[in-house]
Amino acid sequence: MASNADFVQYIVDQCSGAGEIAVKKMMGDYCIYCDGILFGLICDNNLFIKPTYQGASHLKEVVMRSPYPGAKEHFFITDVDDSDYLVAIIKATIPAL
Repeated sequence: MASNADFVQYIVDQCSGAGEIAVKKMMGDYCIYCDGILFGLICDNNLFIKPTYQGASHLKEVVMRSPYPGAKEHFFITDVDDSDYLVAIIKATIPAL
């Protein structure tokens, strides 16, 4: 199942406080970048962020899942409606990548 374009744009808007957010389509789903740095994936209308110790310290709960079969586990972000929360995670994650 691919991600819905409206959901992708919603995630971009929610993350925009972290910097310049861009997405690149990848076989129906999306890579998501902040200031040119790949920090996560949007797959099947879910947000996944690359795991880092710095990012983990900002998570409300650490849930690890693979974005697609065969992929390494990423942080599975369950609360995408809180933009301040997403921005904090991204700002902590980017320097660690």
